[in-house]
Amino acid sequence: MDQTLQSFFQIHDFMVEHAHVPTRRLLMDEINWTDRLIGLQGGRGVGKTDFLLARARDIEAAVSREQGKEHVRNMKERPCLYINCNDFYFTENTLLDFAGMFVKAGGKYLLVDNIFKYDGWSKELRKCYSRYRGLHIVFSASPVMAVTEENRDLSSVVKMYNLRGFSFREYLNLQTKHNFRTYTLEEIMTDHVAIAQEITSVIRPADYFGDYLHHGYYPSYLENTNFDAELLKTMNMMLEVDVLMIRQIDVACLPKLRKLLYLILSQAPCSLNVSSLADAIGLSRATTMNYIKYLKDARLLNMLYMEDKHFPMKPVKVYAQNTNIMHLVTTRQAEWQDLCETYFYNTLHVCHKVNATERNAMFVIDGTHYFDVKGDLPKRESIRPCAVGALETGKGNFIPLWLFGFLY
Repeated sequence: MDQTLQSFFQIHDFMVEHAHVPTRRLLMDEINWTDRLIGLQGGRGVGKTDFLLARARDIEAAVSREQGKEHVRNMKERPCLYINCNDFYFTENTLLDFAGMFVKAGGKYLLVDNIFKYDGWSKELRKCYSRYRGLHIVFSASPVMAVTEENRDLSSVVKMYNLRGFSFREYLNLQTKHNFRTYTLEEIMTDHVAIAQEITSVIRPADYFGDYLHHGYYPSYLENTNFDAELLKTMNMMLEVDVLMIRQIDVACLPKLRKLLYLILSQAPCSLNVSSLADAIGLSRATTMNYIKYLKDARLLNMLYMEDKHFPMKPVKVYAQNTNIMHLVTTRQAEWQDLCETYFYNTLHVCHKVNATERNAMFVIDGTHYFDVKGDLPKRESIRPCAVGALETGKGNFIPLWLFGFLY
């Protein structure tokens, strides 16, 4: 085997062996792995690298079973390789040539991390796809990257998937060592009492829900570090890399971007006074609105629109992307109602379209289901489905809020 490949395989072996993969992500079984070019988008810190390494383990285990080998790493031809585009090798060597070298050595599965650090990544991936018909490529991408920016042909061949942070179900399974399954929105709406009773007969979700809202969304909570400090570092990396670097914004604008995010998070969920925000950070209204969109793309904010409305129009409301982020704003105590709304929006929009509505309801899901979200149990019966943060087991149209965390 070529010395260059040997060096990359040494890194691969170390990374796969030491990868922290505490649970099998649901997305792993939803992806059609027969596709030859797969993109994995997700906010910084949600576990994209570990996901790629888990995929490498799956491939190596499958090859071991198929060929009766106990250790794939002893084989002369190794079918799977994880690489990171931050390697200095790629400053003067092309991904196309590297892929060719890998294929010549018997490679079939190339897992590419941090593709945004490779200049001309879109065109190069398209060339790899066209030239090496037997090669399957999976790459991780920042959520602010658009696959059509450099090569429109790429969008016709790549299959893109989104990796989210831990759902409450995934968090609960990790904490309790159980294996609770997912439920569809329709199942939750029609059978929520029976579902909740089944789950609460085993554990009490309320004992874990508050901790999840504080630190359960990001896998880094499992590491032996200060979670708040790690999340703060992750958020700053989102600003400095996912927004400034990839969007090619002048680094001198970083303080304005950080202030904009802080001003919004200190009030979210809230309506936007874009003119006031623009004055506060010293930028035009149009530029400020673009920056807010970038913050949303980087998975720091969520914007709630009326149906058929979208950017560049002003949203009805803006939310923190998840409740963990809300807890980092030290100048405010996150209100229970705000946490409940943010959680509901974040967990529903993974699989469904979430919009504002002109009716009295707070949200409309998929243009069909109208929902209210309440922190505490209302005194009067609800005429529409209502997600209630204070409920462990529901009744009628009152559905436990935590149960929506079982959608994925």
